[in-house]
Amino acid sequence: MKKGDIGIAIYLLCAVLFFIIPIPNFLLDIMLAFNIAIGLIVLFNALFVKEVLDMSFFPTLLLFTTIFRISLNVSSTRLILTTGNPGNVVSTFGGFVGGNNLVIGAIVFIVLVIIQFVVINKGSERVAEVTARFTLDAMPGKQMAIDADLNTGVINEAQARERRNKIQQESSFFGAMDGATKYVKGDATAGLIITVINLAGGTVMGVMNQGLDAMSALQKYGVLTIGDGLCSQIPSMLISLATGILVTKASKESDIGDILVSQLFGIPKVLYIVGGTMIILGFTPLNFFLFLTFGITFIVAGYSIQKNSEVKAIEEEAEAAEEAEGEEIRKPENVISLLQVDPIELEFGYGIIPLADANQGGDLLDRVIMIRRQVALELGTIVPVIRMRDNIQLNPNQYIIKIKGIQVTEGEILFDHYMAMNPGTVEQEISGIPTIEPSFHLPAIWITESQRERAESFGYTVVDPPSIIATHITEVVKTHIAELLSRQDVQTLIDNLKESNSVLVDELVPKLLGIGEIQKVLQNLLREQISIRDLLTIFECLADHAQTTHDTDVLTEYVRQSLKRSISAKYFPANETTSVVTLDPKVEQDIMGSVKQTEQGAYLTIDPEKTKAIMNSVEEEVAKLENLGNNPIIVTSPIVRMYFKKLTEDYIKDLIVVSYNEIDNNVELQSVGMVTYK
Repeated sequence: MKKGDIGIAIYLLCAVLFFIIPIPNFLLDIMLAFNIAIGLIVLFNALFVKEVLDMSFFPTLLLFTTIFRISLNVSSTRLILTTGNPGNVVSTFGGFVGGNNLVIGAIVFIVLVIIQFVVINKGSERVAEVTARFTLDAMPGKQMAIDADLNTGVINEAQARERRNKIQQESSFFGAMDGATKYVKGDATAGLIITVINLAGGTVMGVMNQGLDAMSALQKYGVLTIGDGLCSQIPSMLISLATGILVTKASKESDIGDILVSQLFGIPKVLYIVGGTMIILGFTPLNFFLFLTFGITFIVAGYSIQKNSEVKAIEEEAEAAEEAEGEEIRKPENVISLLQVDPIELEFGYGIIPLADANQGGDLLDRVIMIRRQVALELGTIVPVIRMRDNIQLNPNQYIIKIKGIQVTEGEILFDHYMAMNPGTVEQEISGIPTIEPSFHLPAIWITESQRERAESFGYTVVDPPSIIATHITEVVKTHIAELLSRQDVQTLIDNLKESNSVLVDELVPKLLGIGEIQKVLQNLLREQISIRDLLTIFECLADHAQTTHDTDVLTEYVRQSLKRSISAKYFPANETTSVVTLDPKVEQDIMGSVKQTEQGAYLTIDPEKTKAIMNSVEEEVAKLENLGNNPIIVTSPIVRMYFKKLTEDYIKDLIVVSYNEIDNNVELQSVGMVTYK
């Protein structure tokens, strides 16, 4: 036998035994308290169930609770008439609830009986009768609807069988409830009759056996009778209320014990409410330890059931998610979502998560936002959203940066350390973990926070891990900003300019140049880190020269010359003489002589030996500038600049090549060498 079957059997057996066997008053106290708890459980289950069939055995349950409650009435009556001491619960209800006054207790009891009969029982009986009638009348229509759905293929045979079974259960349930409400009404009537018997019989027993006068006997047994009636009527009223709730809202293929136990004790919040109520009742003059024990028991049971339900719910949710994910993957149209590539991605190991989590004090996300603002101000272009995500496949302190889904660089940090770099002016070296700064590949060391102040006093440049990652992202974005500029971004820039310069934009786009041609010019500028923020000047220059040529490389050179003020400010500080390297006229002549023009653009056909000699000379002259602490700048004639830049960009990426027409008149230059070859 299952536990539920055993529990129901014991419950009914106790009800039968209480009719026959006298029980001590302490056991009656326990049973009365248990009866109140059962009434509360039934009430709140009826309140919280999602549909009526979740309590399909309620009519049977109604019969069980009624028999048990009447058996307790009989036991309390026996104790009242034989000993005059029915226990703590009955005495307390009679004295405390009734104010230890026969008149007050009688009034409270009569009010309770009136509520029971007139309000709850009468209403529940009527609702159950009407609901049963309408349920039976609606059965043919529901059956026809099921047959129609089955014939049209909306449901299959199994679903149709399930729906028919549910209709039968509903009709059986409401039909049973129509009759079960008579139990409630009869129970209330029986309780009232038993109360009258207790009062009359107790008064007679007090006068005859205990030698009390009539008034004393009436007072004593009246209070006990009222207490007994309240102990009976309160659970009865709870059950009646549950009946009314349920019929205003019938069986499953399972054992009755399992169904009753699962339906009564399957909702944790019900057990919490009942447990709390029982504990509160323990603080009244009722038996404190008894009610406290019941309350704690129900709360613990509710907690245990809730934990089991949460585990089951998580498992079911995981299974549902996997199934849904599988369904999504199997849908052919969802392949399109896999084609999306993020322009810029930062992936990092779990050790770096605190730096990106604002809840843990990390500010990496704010720094990334500032990177977009900084690059927009410096270069005047739109920086795509930088996607950040953790990657468990990486080392805890490792991060990688991707451009259009392809990794372009990586780095590694120590979360609790700072990176110290020697700018060349350090007075005294400090110990640490040797490393390489990821952005500029400079030698550095990792130091602890306690060493930070000391390192700064020695002249080290000390940066924290978020700054290292932010600087690295900034340099990567600047390096690849040209390829990140899309036609949509160009259109956004054009629309922004059109708000204030519509005449210029209408003249240029699309009459003279298309979006793609403008994009190539802007990409050429960004590739050499020339800001396109002054878009008005750029578009005016393009409008002036686009009528004569559509070669984007040539147009770029015209634009650079129109931006000479900003180029000079970028590379040549004011009021200073800048050291540069010039280009031998012979080299310029050879370069121009090797230029071949095609429909796709111009390209160089210079001899490889000459190229090698020129590059060797460039490296020597650039080394001179770097030794002087200056930027590697080579000045050429305007017509040669773009070809010489193309020739050198594969060898020296950071080489700055400007033409004479891109230098402002007030700039002072000093040539420290010349690129030539023998």
